[in-house]
Amino acid sequence: MPRFSVIVPAYKVQAYLSACLESVLSQSYEDLELIAVDDRSPDACGEIADEFAARDPRARAVHLARNTGLGPARNAGISQATGDYLVFLDGDDTLTPHALRAIADRLKETGEPDVLLYDHALVPWSGETVRNAPTGQLTEQGPAPFLLGDRPGLLRAPTAAWNMAYRREFVESGGFAFPPGHHADTPWTYRVLMTAESIATLDRACVHHRQRRRSRALGTAGHFDVFDQYDRVFAHVDSRPELARWRPLLFRRMVDDLWAVFAERDRLPRGSRAEFLRRARDHYRAHRTPGHPVPVRSWPRHKVIHLGLYRTYRVVEPARRLRQRATGPVVRLAKALHAAALRLHYRVQLRLPLREDRAVFAAYGGRGHGCNPGALEEAFRTFAPHIRTAWIADPEHHHTIPTATLRLRPGTAAYWTALARSKYLVNNTDFDRRPVKRPGQVFVQTQHGTPFKHMGLDLQERPAAAGDLDFDEMLSGVDQWDHLLSPNRHTTLTWERVYPGGYTMLPYGYPRNDVFQRATSEDVRRLRESLGVPEGSVAILYAPTHRDYRRTQRATLDLDRLLRRLGPRFVVLARAHHRHGGPLFSPATGRVIDVSDHPSVESLCLASDALVTDYSSLMFDYANLDRPIVIHADDQEAYEAARGTYFDLRSFAPGAIAHSEDELTDIFATGHWRGSRSTQLRSAFRERFCPYDDGRAAERVVRHVVLGETELPPVIPLAERHPVPSAAAALDRLPLATVHRSATDTPVTESH
Repeated sequence: MPRFSVIVPAYKVQAYLSACLESVLSQSYEDLELIAVDDRSPDACGEIADEFAARDPRARAVHLARNTGLGPARNAGISQATGDYLVFLDGDDTLTPHALRAIADRLKETGEPDVLLYDHALVPWSGETVRNAPTGQLTEQGPAPFLLGDRPGLLRAPTAAWNMAYRREFVESGGFAFPPGHHADTPWTYRVLMTAESIATLDRACVHHRQRRRSRALGTAGHFDVFDQYDRVFAHVDSRPELARWRPLLFRRMVDDLWAVFAERDRLPRGSRAEFLRRARDHYRAHRTPGHPVPVRSWPRHKVIHLGLYRTYRVVEPARRLRQRATGPVVRLAKALHAAALRLHYRVQLRLPLREDRAVFAAYGGRGHGCNPGALEEAFRTFAPHIRTAWIADPEHHHTIPTATLRLRPGTAAYWTALARSKYLVNNTDFDRRPVKRPGQVFVQTQHGTPFKHMGLDLQERPAAAGDLDFDEMLSGVDQWDHLLSPNRHTTLTWERVYPGGYTMLPYGYPRNDVFQRATSEDVRRLRESLGVPEGSVAILYAPTHRDYRRTQRATLDLDRLLRRLGPRFVVLARAHHRHGGPLFSPATGRVIDVSDHPSVESLCLASDALVTDYSSLMFDYANLDRPIVIHADDQEAYEAARGTYFDLRSFAPGAIAHSEDELTDIFATGHWRGSRSTQLRSAFRERFCPYDDGRAAERVVRHVVLGETELPPVIPLAERHPVPSAAAALDRLPLATVHRSATDTPVTESH
């Protein structure tokens, strides 16, 4: 008997069905059966289902004699199912990688509940992936399993069959079945949740739900069946007096669903909206529960439906749209006048004298205080206190800026004044292309990492990675640089080739890495405490880089599974690349800590005991701490083909290399991550890439650029540096983890 029966009804989804079925059969959790139900589809769905059934014994195709609709097709799948749990997918949806493994683990953790709810992400036709808006209802904090009364907000979750796993015996004993109709999920979902005696949640996106592009033609009359479905819901409630307390919440959900159908103009056939509102009014009056007030924010829609105010709606709604359209030209004119005023202001400021005692800083195009410019801004205040500093950042990052530093918003008059009149300009990218660099201004370009992937002019041969980069504009920006920082010889040679210009190279090290030599064990303890790292734990900083060859970004590791296999002594600090667009993971355990929004990656490095990355330049900075580094390179060939790299990590690695999740697990389980071979690799890596980062890089830059000194502090040799040790350095030298490997797991040796 399989653990899961995955039921996939298919009707007119031939373009998506293969991806759906493949996402099931390629799951890392293999104890499943796949039941593809061909709902007499007129396209190739039946043939595709047969092909998958022929190739994999876990799959089978069920062909219905006639088209029955989504609900009855699912019922046909249920009748064929033999698994412990039922999982539903629409034919154009997909399971996310490792979803079934996460579901199986959570079911075991929560004592085999009747129902397990999990999250999903929407995949619009345009291709991006959008995580469902968080409601907090799927949190795994608190007792589990539980009853619906312990978490009634679950009734506000999407009414979908594909965001839950159902114990098959519970479904059969309860006599649950899908009704026919367009909104068949509505009565199924509410009946299941109200009947279940044990419910659990999994805060992880397990399904990618496709939103296909709608035709411009007006919608279908099938949406009228929403009335029948809610009649079924309330009939079920009326037949069981103990469910009466759910009536008010179900009523409000009904009104919201009716409004969603009515208000979206492309969901109903032309000329049918008045009839729909009349039926909605009748249902409102029939199912309303007296004595329960309407929420203030929902009052307008309740009134329209309650009174059937179709004519009023037809008058008010166009007026509202007209008002919105009318304000557009006024807003655009106001913005144009404001921009013209700022341009005039900037031209005036360019004619005023430079302020010799002013410096303006920025990083990553408006993000907060940090990176090399952040360390230099602090050094300006320390070694050149006569210089007044200002930092440019978007308002949401202003809290990261020290109180002694002036805060500037991009595009304001103060911003243009600072760019026009400050003597010193410091950035790790380029400033706005519109400013003019005046004679006497000094632009210090810090960059933000040792180049491993191709950069600058080398991207001319990598159009996929270059994107819309304008190389002429890039070189115009380079012409404004007066100084360019470098942390090692490799970087110096690369910068001079890919960013050719008349600047002066400053091989003084990267200022952002100074903290690694200055921090203390107390600093490390305090940082770990602030991040919630349990005492005695091994904290792994997981920080993958951006993939140019992928349109959407996703984590390639199942962090929950990794931690389950390594055991309770490990935690992960998960850091998404700033271009990732969201967190790396769905927080299924308290041992995965999302640090994507933490303002200081240097602090995260100090708090961690080891780094796991792929091709991120963070590996070069982290090596200054002399702590273990493990490379997870499961797509190295694809990455190198798309972006290009300056050397092969396999020949000059900073530590152990894993090519799969199993290998990565083995590296930590065996202790290889901090073994003698890994130490040797890291030592050679540090000698090559960390010659100048001795804790005084920022001081050397300020003394040379601002104070004009020629005798600078000498570089401390690597052998004489003593970066603060990690918290795990004091733990025993045993592997720290025990992993029960399956026959398919691949062990890792210490030779790379």
